[in-house]
Amino acid sequence: MQIYRGHVLVCAGTGCVASGSRNVQAEMEKQLEAFNLDKEIKLVETGCHGFCEMGPIVIVYPEGIFYCRVQPEDVKEIVEEHLLKGRPVKRLLFKNQITEEMVPHYKDIDFYKKQNRIVLGNCGFINPENIKEYIARDGYEALAKALTQMTPEQVIEEIKAAGLRGRGGGGFPTGLKWEFARKAPGDKKYVICNADEGDPCAFMDRSILEGDPHALIEGMAIAAYAIGSDEGYIYVRAEYPLAIKRLKIAIAQAHELGLLGEDIFGSGFNFKLNIKEGAGAFVCGEETALIASIEGRRGEPRVRPPFPANKGLWGKPSNVNNVETFANVPRIIARGSQWFADMGTEKSKGTKVFALTGKVKNTGLAEVTMGITLREIIYDIGGGIIDDKKYKAVQIGGPSGGCIPEELLDLPIDYDSLISAGAMMGSGGLVVMDEDTCMVELARFFLNFTQMESCGKCTPCREGTKIMLDILERITKGEGKEGDIELLQSLAETIKSTSLCGLGQTAPNPVLSTLRYFRDEYEAHIKDKRCPAGACTALASYRILEDKCIGCTSCARVCPAKAISGEVKKPHKIDPAKCIKCGACIETCKFNAIVKQ
Repeated sequence: MQIYRGHVLVCAGTGCVASGSRNVQAEMEKQLEAFNLDKEIKLVETGCHGFCEMGPIVIVYPEGIFYCRVQPEDVKEIVEEHLLKGRPVKRLLFKNQITEEMVPHYKDIDFYKKQNRIVLGNCGFINPENIKEYIARDGYEALAKALTQMTPEQVIEEIKAAGLRGRGGGGFPTGLKWEFARKAPGDKKYVICNADEGDPCAFMDRSILEGDPHALIEGMAIAAYAIGSDEGYIYVRAEYPLAIKRLKIAIAQAHELGLLGEDIFGSGFNFKLNIKEGAGAFVCGEETALIASIEGRRGEPRVRPPFPANKGLWGKPSNVNNVETFANVPRIIARGSQWFADMGTEKSKGTKVFALTGKVKNTGLAEVTMGITLREIIYDIGGGIIDDKKYKAVQIGGPSGGCIPEELLDLPIDYDSLISAGAMMGSGGLVVMDEDTCMVELARFFLNFTQMESCGKCTPCREGTKIMLDILERITKGEGKEGDIELLQSLAETIKSTSLCGLGQTAPNPVLSTLRYFRDEYEAHIKDKRCPAGACTALASYRILEDKCIGCTSCARVCPAKAISGEVKKPHKIDPAKCIKCGACIETCKFNAIVKQ
């Protein structure tokens, strides 16, 4: 067995790959060979580290030195200075945006300090295409324990005692869901993973699939044993090619070692896994629509009951959970339910992975213990708002979630608290907004998404969301009228109570939450024909500040409508009748002499 004195981990998650990590990896391999270090230093391709904004990421062990935004031309310096001479390359270290200090070690970076990486524990640290690395970190021990030391009923009771709830949206108790499927009569049962993840800005499940696919496989195998299934499906969207590739490799490797297939661990338990690539329909995140898609039918939800636990895939009892839910299972079985139940709040146990995006300094994936506050996530992990602007709101729970305003920044993150605030946990999207965000436009954006993704099967969702969208578009164009707010409220409540599936039932949430906390912005759009944030182009106007304009003529030269006039070295003016509100003048002006209002 080859023994190495050090390891170089290069992130090969989708984010870093998009930033050029493949070239960094190739150059690292080349330089290690050039300096005769390829027998001393092991180069490891890993999954996502979570700190996507800092990619490509390279970590050198045993020191744990974290290099960010590494380019191929930086690699030779890392090899010469760090790997040969033991001197970290300071210019490539992470820089604290507040103290401006260079932070060399992974564990000391603020982005990671308050995280509790359990589901993401292997992501960024093992090669997801090498099953031996997963096994070296206690992989498949939980499956062995379940099959050789526990009955299916004991497995279910352990999951129930842990308090694990579904991480894909509604937060239904996982153990209870398994119990329903276990008790359902049937000679054939299925376990299904919902890896569709269609929310804008969401990439939690994708990162697990790319960085730790065996955790999902092991979790699904344990679930199959618990409910009495011998076959499973992973429903993953086709837009995740890297995740699909690594899943296929992982499944093949598990079969080769006898961890999938016939008579696993000599227990008599059989389990095989299939991959179904989805076509990208958001509605297929709903379990009955997902099942219809696997069967080759149009992805449309159906009336429940019967629930999938009794009548699911091809009419057989089926259990559906998402990637993050299954990935928690091996940890719970291996470490015990009490270990998991000791984390979080009374009704929300364990951790949750969030995709932190928007107007926040540190974007990426953050896994935090349930009960942490929004303020801690946004300011301690996220580093605060870009350009130190004022926080306005965070959209949590994806397009079907709701907006949480500044006065609720200390709200604890758990299922019940979010629902009481008019939002929902959802799959874990967190989109941060600053003072320049128009909440009416935000509601329009998310409703536009859900309206386009509606399957059209039920009238409330198909027609109701279209009417709501038309109203919001009128309001953002300055064509709102008295009664629009009341009509939006009435339509939203009707759609929520009468739609067939979760998509329609939650589609009005962004509108309802923004009406609840930002009603004044709606009123300003309708009554004053003004966008307080200055974001709605139709309601915006541009003005040159005479005391700041030096008459450099830069704005006039770039104006495509020739709406700016004035003499050289004298203040200019904008003709509102000609202005097309493109913003080119603001981008060009070096003196902040042009304002949008």
